[in-house]
Amino acid sequence: MKCDAEGFAALYSTVYTDMYRFALCMMKSSHDAEDAVSEAVIQAYEHIGSLRSEESFKSWIFTILANTCRKKWRQQERDQKKAELSFFSGEDESAPDWDQAVDVRNAFAILAEEEQLIVGLSVFGGYTSGEIGELLEKSPSTVRSKMSRALAKMSLILKE
Repeated sequence: MKCDAEGFAALYSTVYTDMYRFALCMMKSSHDAEDAVSEAVIQAYEHIGSLRSEESFKSWIFTILANTCRKKWRQQERDQKKAELSFFSGEDESAPDWDQAVDVRNAFAILAEEEQLIVGLSVFGGYTSGEIGELLEKSPSTVRSKMSRALAKMSLILKE
């Protein structure tokens, strides 16, 4: 699809709020969410030629955002492991904050990566199980089943 800056901005304006909410849920901090959305938008703009139709824009850009969030998660996990190793080896004097309250974000964080994507795309992206199934290459019934189990896990954690 051919698209100029104004056309891209018009398409982006229809989804930016949902993108930020999705990224905020996935990344757990407003700064990380803003970074993820910014990176995803830059990647989308650079690769707008690979978009087949305007109707697919929302799912296409959310796929880019989900991949960006996953990449950032992996980097954060590597950084956290390094910090923990340096803490336990005595290299770092500052202790990590172990006293975080259990809330919805923490319950969400306990879910597996795929469960987080499914819940996030459904709740914050407004996608149906069929649309999520297409994005993740799974059947809609599998998506609904995984969503149900993920929400049950969160419910158990929040009840504790």
